Amino acid sequence: MQGRDLLVTGDGKLQLCKSARAWDLLRDNYRLYRFLTEVEDVLNDVDDESSCLPELRMLVRRLIVNSYWVNSQYLEPNAKTGTSVSLMYDELGFPLTVQTVAFAPGTLSTIHNHGTWGIVAVLKGQEKNTIWRRNPSSDAEHKIEATAEVNLLPGDIISFTPDAIHCVQAVGDEPTVTFNIYGETDPKERFEFNPVTHIAKKF
Repeated sequence: MQGRDLLVTGDGKLQLCKSARAWDLLRDNYRLYRFLTEVEDVLNDVDDESSCLPELRMLVRRLIVNSYWVNSQYLEPNAKTGTSVSLMYDELGFPLTVQTVAFAPGTLSTIHNHGTWGIVAVLKGQEKNTIWRRNPSSDAEHKIEATAEVNLLPGDIISFTPDAIHCVQAVGDEPTVTFNIYGETDPKERFEFNPVTHIAKKF
């Protein structure tokens, strides 16, 4: 399925990017291990990993176009928390986080950044992203303001620079399932924001 490619940056801008056509990405036997190897090849010897987001989005789209297995690897949302996370690859020393996440309808995340680059592809359901930016004042260093909203559908891919701030909500009548890949998080730069108290705490 064809979808949009989007980029969110730390200044609160939401940009529509050029998207590779799904039929140009068709491959035989394209599996997760090949995807992970290609991601590592793209990131090798790069000072600013965020500069690779266009190529990484293309690799994510290639994976979801070709891999039924990836599209089917998720848990139903937890009845208490409204979410579930399935780690797809976990190897000591491997710096990337690769997972699927499921949200029950209506589930809302905190407002946060990731402290690293990230790419999220919607596999099932709908997800509303609200984009924020820092707007500090003399009495509120961590004040933020909302700048944009976008509803994502299956086939849409959204990417984030490390300082991009957002929150997500599952909308519609069915669970939302996403494929997520993140770089190596800098814990000193990952925050959860409160737009009422203007407090940012380590996430």
